[in-house]
Amino acid sequence: MLCHPAYLRTMHTYIYLILHMFRLLLDLLSTHRLSDPQKDIEILLLHQQLRIVQRKLPKSPHISAWEKGILAVLAVHFRICSVGTGKRLDAAMVLFKPDTVLRWHRELVWRKWTFRAEKQTGRPPVGAELEELIVQLARENPRWGYSKIQGEVLKLGYGVSRSSVRNILKRRQVSPSPERKKQGSIWRTFLGHYANQMVAGDFFTVESIRLQTLYILFFIELGTRRVHLAGCTAHPTSAWVTQ
Repeated sequence: MLCHPAYLRTMHTYIYLILHMFRLLLDLLSTHRLSDPQKDIEILLLHQQLRIVQRKLPKSPHISAWEKGILAVLAVHFRICSVGTGKRLDAAMVLFKPDTVLRWHRELVWRKWTFRAEKQTGRPPVGAELEELIVQLARENPRWGYSKIQGEVLKLGYGVSRSSVRNILKRRQVSPSPERKKQGSIWRTFLGHYANQMVAGDFFTVESIRLQTLYILFFIELGTRRVHLAGCTAHPTSAWVTQ
C-alpha cells in the first residue's frame, strides 16, 4: 500500500528533527567529559577549520530550518551568558553574521504569534462576535480609523479586511474617525479633571530564551505616569490576577 506524499514529507521532517536533537544531545554529553583546557583547544581547532572552510565557500552554505533554530537559540543564550565577560558573539560566529543568526531568532518568535489561514473560496462572513468587537473598539477609541481597527483585530487572531470594517461600522451607524474624535472630547475632558484619581492596568509580554511567553501585570497612575509592576507569570489565570 502506497503512502501519501504529504505523509511521507511530514515523517521525513520529524525524523530529521529527531536526528538533529539527538546529535545536539551527544555534543552536550561529550563536552561534559572534557576538562577546561581540552575544551579550549577543541574550540580553537574547530574555529581554525571553519575559517578554512569559509575561505573555500563562495557564499554562506544553505542550512535547514531546524539548523537555523538551533543556531539562533544557542547564539541568544551565548550573548546572555557573555554579558560582563568581554566575549562577543562576533568572535564565536564564523560562517554566518551575528545579525543574521539573531534575525532567525526573531523570526522564531514571530512564527509563534502568527498562523497560516486555510484557503477558502470567497470572502468568509464576519461573525456576530467579531462584529460586536469591531463596534466596541470604534466607540471606545474615537481616533482609530478603519485600518487601525483592522490591525488591532488582526492581533487578536481575527482576519478581516479594511472594507469589511468600514461596512460594519456604516451598517451599525458608527461615525468615521474624524467625527468620532469630536464626540470623544467629552471623555478627554473627564480624564483631564480626574486623571490624578485614576489608575489603569494591563499586561505586556516578554519572550524568554526558550520562546516561553511571560506575562507582566502592571498599573499606571494616569496623573503622574508612574508605573507599578504587580507580578510576572507564564500562566495568567484569574486566581493569579485576583491575588
